[in-house]
Parts: sequence; C-alpha cells; structure tokens
Amino acid sequence: MLNTELESYLNKLLSISLFKDYAPNGLQIEGKRNIKTIVTGVTASQALIDEAIQLQADALLVHHGYFWPGESQILTGMKGERVRRLIKHDINLLAYHLPLDAHLSLGNNVQLGKQLGLEGIEPINPEDSQCLVFHGYLPEPMSAADFTSHIELALQRTPLISHHPEQKLRHIAWCTGGAQNYLQEAIEFGVDAYISGEVSEHTIHTARENNVVFYAAGHHATERYGIKVLGEWLQQQFNDLDVHFIDIDNPA
Repeated sequence: MLNTELESYLNKLLSISLFKDYAPNGLQIEGKRNIKTIVTGVTASQALIDEAIQLQADALLVHHGYFWPGESQILTGMKGERVRRLIKHDINLLAYHLPLDAHLSLGNNVQLGKQLGLEGIEPINPEDSQCLVFHGYLPEPMSAADFTSHIELALQRTPLISHHPEQKLRHIAWCTGGAQNYLQEAIEFGVDAYISGEVSEHTIHTARENNVVFYAAGHHATERYGIKVLGEWLQQQFNDLDVHFIDIDNPA
C-alpha cells in the first residue's frame, strides 16, 4: 500500500474533516512510499520509535503525534531527535487525535466502554459528530468501591475515586484522556459516575458537590484501546499489511 493511499483511507474512515483539533491529523512526517509493516501505539515517543525501527516498520500510527499548539516549532533536543530518527529510517508518522477519540466503532471512547463491559454505549449527544463524551450502563448496579476494583481489573491501573465508595452506580459517562473538564456535561446529562484519564484539583469538589462519583483512570490507560483496534481493523481490511501494536507503559 502507498503511504498516500493509507493516509487517504484513514482520513476518510475517521472523518477528520469534521474536527477542529489541537494538532494536524493524518500524515505528519513522510517516509517511504510503500508500506508493508505498521507499528501502532498511543504516543510517538522515542521508545515507540525505537520499537518501530527494530521491527523495520514502514509507518508508525499513533493517537498522540506532534505539532501541538504552544509547542516550540524548533526541531531541537528531544523533538529533533525523534524526527531525525524517523527520517533516517524512512518511517512515515501518522497521527489521529480527536477523530480517533470520537469514532463510533473504533474510537477510544467506545472501546473503553467495551473494555469495562458497559451496555448501550453511545455519545451523550448522538447528533453531534464531534461529541467526545459517551455514556452507558452497568449490567447490574454496583457500588462505587466495587466499580473501582472493576476498572482496576479491566485496565490494569488503580483509578483515583472522588468520594462515596458505598454509593450505588448504574449509569456511567466517560471521556478518555485529559477530559476531566467535561465532568459538568456528564452531571447535566444525569449520570451516576464519570470516568476520565486525568484529574484537576477542582474536579473533585465539582463531583462531590453534585453527588456524581468521579474516577481518574489514567490518560494512557484509558487511551490504549482505540489505536490498537484501529490497527487490527487495518490488518483485517488489507491482508498485505503487517500490523503490530506496541504498548509503551506510562503511569500518567
């Protein structure tokens, strides 16, 4: 497959034109024209690049790429080394941020819901193609403490819980990654609990004062699944591709 064909396919699949994002979606660094081996992972860190080099990958497909707002445009230091290594080994870098979060079958949010065994998974506003907050239901009511253990088992990461471990939960909302500021939307939607990857100091007060249990389950831990499933989808659609998911652990 040509790198331009892969980008065009992914851009259409993930509907990137619908999103106003923080960083460019699609091909960020151009490498070799023909692609056979793809490495997928959450973040285009040096460790993931090194794994891609070891596997002689032609492309690196990630959720967190480069060129974020507020970031220096100068390619020196850590960023310069990452880019040099990709260019030296002729590896394409493709990154999909919000479009991967929001996708209704392959995205981070729907995949987190499936990982947690929730039912009736859908965006809280299905008419908004850019909606990032999803909701669903536990098959049976569960105490907040038991749901903490359930999250830990499912994600292999102990979550922070805001309050009331004895509170009964059934209706859950969530948004993966650094989405603690969507808590108010979840509260207004009328859920029992809200899950995100990260937490801010004010998040806990908001959750407590609105009697909605908040969980911070890790940015990386909540966003492993979309990029993995996207790679598996590519493997299924194109038999000539060889796709490898590499999970570079990150406690954040």
